Amino acid sequence: MGVVARKGMLVYKIYRALSYVVSPLLQLHLRWRKIRGLEHPTRLPERLGRPSLTRPPGPLLWFHAVSLGEGMAAIPVIKECVKWRPDLNILLTTTTMSAFEVIINQLPTGVLHQFSPIDTPAAMDAFLDYWNPNAIMLLESELWPNLIMASSRKGILLALLNARVSMKSFKLWSSPVLFPLISLLLSKFSLIIPLSSMQAIHFQLLQAPPFIINFAGDLKYVVEYDASKEEFRSIDDLKVQLGHRKVWMASSIHRGEEEVMLGVHKVLKQVYPDLVTIIVPRYPQHGKDIAQKLQKEGQHVALRSQHQRIVPGRNIYVVDTLGYHVGHFSHMLREMQRLNPLSVLQVAGKLELEEAILKFFSDGKVLEARQTASKQAFHALSNGIIANAWNVLYFHVLKQALLKETDNR
Repeated sequence: MGVVARKGMLVYKIYRALSYVVSPLLQLHLRWRKIRGLEHPTRLPERLGRPSLTRPPGPLLWFHAVSLGEGMAAIPVIKECVKWRPDLNILLTTTTMSAFEVIINQLPTGVLHQFSPIDTPAAMDAFLDYWNPNAIMLLESELWPNLIMASSRKGILLALLNARVSMKSFKLWSSPVLFPLISLLLSKFSLIIPLSSMQAIHFQLLQAPPFIINFAGDLKYVVEYDASKEEFRSIDDLKVQLGHRKVWMASSIHRGEEEVMLGVHKVLKQVYPDLVTIIVPRYPQHGKDIAQKLQKEGQHVALRSQHQRIVPGRNIYVVDTLGYHVGHFSHMLREMQRLNPLSVLQVAGKLELEEAILKFFSDGKVLEARQTASKQAFHALSNGIIANAWNVLYFHVLKQALLKETDNR
């Protein structure tokens, strides 16, 4: 074992000891989250590794995603697994209630769902002992030490899909204390599928073995959402409400950005009095806060969660519900622009945004050219991603995991 690996093991032992110590506090924290409605009212034991479903016989693959974006990215791969290997059991775990509420209706028949266990030795060991997965597919940057080290000890193969690390996390993980631990954890994986070439470089700098890094494409290009009949009716009804009015949408906004968008709304409304501005915050509560503020100012706002209609005189529609896919888009924008410069227009500030929207509203040919370019670029980038991901995953992980299953019989 090298110097870095020895340091990594020392840091892990400290982490494991601390996770033992704080385990009672984490359990109290979970109960507090339950009181606040952030945990499922009847399924809290799952977060401590206690199952609520029976483990079916045969090989089992565990996909783990924290929140909505990661969970939606996992579903196309899960569907591909079901398509090619219907004999395999598949378990998906998520952490957040918001992810559960959307994803539970998107899973193929027969796929199991549990809330993910917290990363304490007791919870993780209980979970792994009960479910005994043949392989584990983690989404994006879920490098939980107890999960990874316990899985490695048990001979369970690990894959990191749509692997990414933010610049903030990369700087933190590169620090003298955490670097040896991260390097140790990455050495336990059989496959890392980065979502971009830059992310691949980040993982190599963190000492992930180069031979386990394989490209397939960004899974968020192929996220699917199967709307219910009721949702389709709601969409059709919304189209009728919007009629021939000018419509623009500010999507996935952070707190504070609504001030810019509402400022743009006021300018556009002077030119197009029947304008409709749709505001989609990243989090539903932010949408409720925006609506309350606007209503106090005397603005007529339609709130999606209240099924309020966009009648004449209402010019702002606030989407304060989940169902809109949210993710990390910067690299996707760069790739689309590289394929076709017309596919994405980036603006720097309120004035440029106003000018761009006014141009689109006034010139239908310019808008149509942009729309066509966007569709073509998106199609080119999304084509073949699922097949690539499945082939790489099967060759590097599942094939070996299933051979182990056969040898152990």
